[in-house]
Amino acid sequence: MASGSPKLRYTAVTGYFTHDAQPTDKSFEAITLPALGLIDREYETDKSFDPLREKSSWERFAHYLDHLNEVAGGKAVYKLLYAARHGQGYHNVKEREVGTAAWESYWAKLDGDDKTTWADAHLTHTGIGQAKAMKTFWADAAVTAKLPLAGRHYASPHARCLETCEIAFSDLTLPPGGGEVPPFQPLIKELIRERLGIHTCDRRRTRTWIHENHPVFAIEEGFAEEDELWKPDVRETLAEHAVRVKAFLDDLFTSDDAPIISVTAHSGTILALYEVIGHPAVRVAPGAIIPVLIKAEVVEG
Repeated sequence: MASGSPKLRYTAVTGYFTHDAQPTDKSFEAITLPALGLIDREYETDKSFDPLREKSSWERFAHYLDHLNEVAGGKAVYKLLYAARHGQGYHNVKEREVGTAAWESYWAKLDGDDKTTWADAHLTHTGIGQAKAMKTFWADAAVTAKLPLAGRHYASPHARCLETCEIAFSDLTLPPGGGEVPPFQPLIKELIRERLGIHTCDRRRTRTWIHENHPVFAIEEGFAEEDELWKPDVRETLAEHAVRVKAFLDDLFTSDDAPIISVTAHSGTILALYEVIGHPAVRVAPGAIIPVLIKAEVVEG
């Protein structure tokens, strides 16, 4: 990518994953598919890379991804994002209990009730199980499908995302012959938080709390001690959320050279990502992982 601070345009490159064509109605939520739903197709690099068709679909795709970046010659950059929605949190349980209308109008503004707390919600027992299932998925798919693991991990600072990411990737090991696991050195980014405002589940804890409870995570430079972004009376719009996510992509594509990235965030953040890159707005279930291939191009002038 060009030096300095180029203006970038992002595009979803579709047609490689089943997820790209999944339903966009609100009744559907995408789940983690076997091998992340990679479509078994041919690539222009197959003749030289795998002439006898002995390699897995993921090995051929990963080689093709490297090829795309090589032939782009710096005029474009391609990255594959493994976008994960956190596991079920206590706020999800309460919204399901009271219904979305009552949640939005009343309950979401409270810190909790007489049974539980959902301000900056923790994972439920079910959510913890979903995060453990993520870990099992990565270990199995890396061996059975030769799925490449992410070279870099980013997470929202909300407790439910930190817990999900840490459970899914800490101490991840592969069976003998399964290859090496890249170092788990996750970075917290404010820009990939859930939609801001009003809902207390989206008000984060202090920097000190995050560091003391999740020391494995690096915290980005400039991360304030208190939450300076959340407001009790103003809810961020999708367009405003998309501006934040685009700023995250700008940073990602200009400062991180890893072609495959893991992002542990929220349903709203994933929808904002789709808005930026022009991907169909497929909703994602708690604890699900979906693949998104993104092309970044420098906008001249």
